[in-house]
Amino acid sequence: MEAETLNCPMCGAAAASDAAQCEHCGARLATVACPACFGMMFVGAKYCSHCGAKADRSEIAGAPPQPCPRCGIGMGAVAIGGTELRECGRCEGVWVDVDSLDKICTDREKQGAILGAAAPLPNARNPDQEKVRYLACPVCGKLMNRVNFARCSHVVVDVCKGHGTWFDKDELRQIVEFIRAGGLEKARESEIAELERRRRELASAQIERSGDLPAFSRTTHYGDWGVAVSAASALIRTLLR
Repeated sequence: MEAETLNCPMCGAAAASDAAQCEHCGARLATVACPACFGMMFVGAKYCSHCGAKADRSEIAGAPPQPCPRCGIGMGAVAIGGTELRECGRCEGVWVDVDSLDKICTDREKQGAILGAAAPLPNARNPDQEKVRYLACPVCGKLMNRVNFARCSHVVVDVCKGHGTWFDKDELRQIVEFIRAGGLEKARESEIAELERRRRELASAQIERSGDLPAFSRTTHYGDWGVAVSAASALIRTLLR
């Protein structure tokens, strides 16, 4: 869908609804404001252009400062619905702590199970087109790992295992679409298949050495991995390592 043409509230110049800043005066035009998909919304818009949800954004005063991993300026603390996160006003990226990301993933997987797939999985990116830059965690200052979220989302995020995850502009919305489309379930199935493959390889190797089937291969089961949405938090921690 083509971006709608709107006007900058500061200078009145025409601006696309997906523009983050005014090209003429530099005023901020879009922020993360959708509590459902965490999509960016034009300042003053009441409903999300991505999913139709009502805007629910509020600034959090008095939060301790944290530097943006991407551009270094201080990030503001905001509440999007019931989720608190940090947002950079310059590069439009967001920082989500570990507990908040667990809740986002679990809640969106529940929604996906009820509503069905809301969007196709994102297309793969060509890593050769992107210049790799390792970013520092805004909490501990250590360089974060670059991870393909859930190993199959094609969205590469920056992760500090102990503190949180950095999403560049619009990446959090892409992850929400991935989860609603059944992405975590696909990742879970892939993990189960990989564990089963390794188990069989180990069993075969032990049979070749001893001529007998190892006891653990008769008692190990992985079927319970995919039966509950509550497994999303544990899965996310595993896949972001």
